[in-house]
Amino acid sequence: MFTGLVQDVGTIREARGPAPLRLAISTALPAERFELGESVAVNGVCLTVIERGPGRFVVEAGAETLARSTLSAASLGREVHLERAIALGDRLGGHLVLGHVDGVGRVAAVRAEPSGRFLEIEAPPAVAPFLLEKGSIAVDGVSLTLNGVGSDRFDVFLIPETLRKTRLGGLGPGDRVNLEADVIGKYVARLLGPRSGAAVDEALLRRAGFA
Repeated sequence: MFTGLVQDVGTIREARGPAPLRLAISTALPAERFELGESVAVNGVCLTVIERGPGRFVVEAGAETLARSTLSAASLGREVHLERAIALGDRLGGHLVLGHVDGVGRVAAVRAEPSGRFLEIEAPPAVAPFLLEKGSIAVDGVSLTLNGVGSDRFDVFLIPETLRKTRLGGLGPGDRVNLEADVIGKYVARLLGPRSGAAVDEALLRRAGFA
């Protein structure tokens, strides 16, 4: 479990595949103290540490992970967002992020503002139903708030702190990003959706106590 608050921007030093894809990543985090088998989010993808040492650790990504994320395009020198899994009792500064990418989005537009930067991102069908204005989404592992939502796209605003601590500010039109929808929304949809036998309509909402 993660929070979507990036702890470091690491660099891929080895990418050997095709599947499983072995990634060696350099980092300013204390990698020598990582536990073998612990989880680290790499651009929002939960991966397992299989080797570690000072300033460097190794993970592997299987075929399913590569099919659902941008890690299939991992290359030497590429910078990636890193976050270690949270411990019970840690502050939840972002939102609950599992590191299970739902799909890959595409940056449609970028607009600079005096106080930050807007990104408009096209969402794939696996993500679009869970977009909610002022809700949460993880973009390359970064917890962000959705400002505007359309049928197949959304926009987010990057504050200066986010621009400073992540590589999202370097994204441009056409760039691909890993997207993970809010897990709470996915569970609600699962419980109330067609598979539960109950359509989400006005009658259902009234029965649930909504006026």
